[in-house]
Amino acid sequence: MKLIVGLGNPGSEYAKTRHNIGFMVVDRLAPVLGVTVGKKLFKALVGQGQINGERVVLAKPQTYMNLSGDAVGALLNWFKLTASDLLVIYDDLDLRCGKLRLRPGGGSGGHRGMQSIIRAIGTDSFPRVRVGIGRPPEPGYETIDYVLGHFSDEEAAVLEEALGLASDAAICAVREGIEPAMNLFNRR
Repeated sequence: MKLIVGLGNPGSEYAKTRHNIGFMVVDRLAPVLGVTVGKKLFKALVGQGQINGERVVLAKPQTYMNLSGDAVGALLNWFKLTASDLLVIYDDLDLRCGKLRLRPGGGSGGHRGMQSIIRAIGTDSFPRVRVGIGRPPEPGYETIDYVLGHFSDEEAAVLEEALGLASDAAICAVREGIEPAMNLFNRR
């Protein structure tokens, strides 16, 4: 069994913001797997499906980004999973908009949602899919305003393809493992 978590903030005011890339990818992945992500469980919305016979739980924490670890830790415990069974999908300022980067582990890179998860589960050794949102366009632009802002029309066009690729990358990571998924998707 695998737990795929998309990070974001709950509420309609955050629905299409840069910080909600993880939610957007889970929303793209769910219909592909025939899953509805709507059951409330441990401060998250979840849905269950399968990828090539492997049971998969899709989750969107409803705790706000900075407390994502509360939901992720509880879900891992409930399903008796380890960190290696987890795949987290989230936004990354250090990658240009739409660029994907898969990794088998690593630090938070300053991402508060990832900091919360690492703190809650006691390790940074879990697979992740980072989806680039780029840096603010001008010096002095507040990072929080940028990540909670909406995509420009140009970014939205790039994002559309990135969401599909990130969904495909998550399926590949479950089906074939993180290393083969990295080899395939980190080059795009």
